[in-house]
Amino acid sequence: MGSPLNGYSMNVVMINDCAYVGETLLKYFPIELKGRQIKRSRGFWSKTFGLAYNILRAKADVYHIHYLLQDCYIAERLGKKPIIGHAHGSDLRLGLKHPAWGRIVRSNLKKCDRIFVSTPDILKTARRFRADAEYLPNPFDKSLFYPKPIANHEKKRVLIASDSNWRVKGTDIAIRALNRIRDEIEVSIIQYGADFEKTLHLAKSLGLRLNILQKAPHEKLNEYFWNADIVIDQFKLGSLGLISLEAIASGRPVITYVSSEYDEYRDFPIKDVNKEEEIASLTREADTRLWRREYSYLEKNHSLELIIRKLLKVYGEVYG
Repeated sequence: MGSPLNGYSMNVVMINDCAYVGETLLKYFPIELKGRQIKRSRGFWSKTFGLAYNILRAKADVYHIHYLLQDCYIAERLGKKPIIGHAHGSDLRLGLKHPAWGRIVRSNLKKCDRIFVSTPDILKTARRFRADAEYLPNPFDKSLFYPKPIANHEKKRVLIASDSNWRVKGTDIAIRALNRIRDEIEVSIIQYGADFEKTLHLAKSLGLRLNILQKAPHEKLNEYFWNADIVIDQFKLGSLGLISLEAIASGRPVITYVSSEYDEYRDFPIKDVNKEEEIASLTREADTRLWRREYSYLEKNHSLELIIRKLLKVYGEVYG
């Protein structure tokens, strides 16, 4: 892959992360781009004074900051330049409405040198404050997530892979939909999310049996995908999440809600699926033909090479 840096070296510091986007980008950056990552936890010291100390010590040509919360705000207050703010969802969907965080998010949107958003559903929100905000598709780690053949099973194995969150992910919709075809499928669910216990209770009340899987490290999630025939994601947001991208990359058809409102998804083969009967019908019919169409979209729109080329072009613009 040729680089827009034209042979010049550049130092980039990634601050924080979301959905392993920064980590994946660093892994595949070209050799002339020297990158490192400042990580933080949700512990008080790590996300406040520890974060400020690490940012203060950082020296870079570009500061790429994931999430438009305190990370961006601290870096800007410490005089770090240029800053690329990368919004990943809840910072704009919820953070802007928060009585304390809202002011910080608005400040970050206005003061960062450039703004990226990771999904099309938050692009319009970002552009209320920054007309130049851009959509940067999420990458997936192709060394971890790659196709493997689907084994023959007596019943289709369905994996609910996103976190159990009824308001954001619509996990309750997925449970009710799968219950309609429960005699034809075996359902597994990963044990995480604010509404996990509610989800188990709902399934039990309906008579839908769930095989509970322990939450696995990111690098082990591929095993769950490969053991399934079909992967179920979210039915509320209308945007493709990383779960969908990684499952498709792993060779499995995905049933999820992708809104036709967003032109960025014009090539995605299934759209506006968020009703129980539609989800049940598609789950029953999903096969390798659907996966091939989804995988074709993935190759065209979420290629690491294309994403990094676009990113390096912006790095060069803000640094120059």
